Formats: sequence, structure tokens, C-alpha cells
Amino acid sequence: MSFGDPNNPYGQQPQAPQGQPGYGYPQQAPQGIPPQGGYAYPQQAPQGYPGAPGGYPGMPMEMPGLLKTARVLLFIVAGIQIIIGLFALIGAAAVSSATNSSAGDLGAGIIVAIAIVVFAFAALAIVLGAKFGKGGNGVRITTIVYASLSILGSLANFAQASANGASNVFGGIVGLAIFGIILASVVSSSGAAWFKRPRY
Repeated sequence: MSFGDPNNPYGQQPQAPQGQPGYGYPQQAPQGIPPQGGYAYPQQAPQGYPGAPGGYPGMPMEMPGLLKTARVLLFIVAGIQIIIGLFALIGAAAVSSATNSSAGDLGAGIIVAIAIVVFAFAALAIVLGAKFGKGGNGVRITTIVYASLSILGSLANFAQASANGASNVFGGIVGLAIFGIILASVVSSSGAAWFKRPRY
């Protein structure tokens, strides 16, 4: 048995002619396929998406600062609304116990209904704030509706306070500012890109 015998498993393998694959892996990849190193899977280019604010393509995008502010404001607003709802319930109980008439009961019922609406808005604010991290475009649209309705309520409160010369004009201004920031954060281009980003 000679050293170059093809039947010898320990001998040299004959060289394959040019253009034909020999034993083992080919040294050069066929045309159109990028060369691969070792046994690893082919490396993929980082996947980004157009218009990613503040991030590089392929990198996980961070929530824009204005959206983080809006998220905190939603939680603060929810806390204030819960406190207002509790005071409304206490006021309804006081009205009901102070007057034993049907008019008093009707007034207490209206106050309780207002408290329930306030609690519903507080719950919605908490859910929206919690969904800002992973929510999609539906969360954005719901936040736009929520902020718009709240702005209308603040405008009505502001107009009523101004007409009556009441001292709670400041509350209307603060409400307009808070809900204006929340609305601006979700309608901005960076906010839209955040909620419309691809999720894997």
C-alpha cells in the first residue's frame, strides 16, 4: 500500500480538480453566497426601522423622554382623580345623611355618579401609563382620546371658574398644561414611532 493510495484511510487524499468539490467543506463559497466562518450560523445584518428616534438601527429603542414624562403625569393624574373620587363619595354620604328628602338623595346620587366617572378616568390613566412600555398604536390612540377629553374638561372648568370669579382658575390652567403635555407626547413623531415600532 503506497502513501498516495486512495484506499488508505491514513494517506493523503487526492486533490480535487479545479471547479469540483472534494472531501469536506469547500474552501470557497459558490458565487452569490457570502463566505461563512466555521460552523456558525450566518451573521445577519442588524435590523432597524426607519425613523428610530435616538437609536441606531438594530439597537433596542428607548422610550423618548417626553413619553416618559407623559407616563409619570398619567400616574399623578390618576392619583389625584382617585383622591377627588373619594372626597366626592364622602360628600355624597354627608349630603344623604344631612337631608332626609328625595332631593338630597338625588343630589347624593349625582355626586356618586360623578365619583364613578372620575374613578373610571383614573383607572384608564393607570392602564394607559402601564401600557406605554409595550403597548402599540391602540394605546396611542386611546391616550389621544383620553387627553383630548380631559383638555375639554379642563377648558370647561377654566371657563366656569373665570365666569364665576372663582379661585380655582389655577386648577384649570394646571389641567390644561398636564393634558397638553400628554397629548403632545403621543402625537409627536417620536411618540408615533415608539408606539408603531416593530415588536419581536
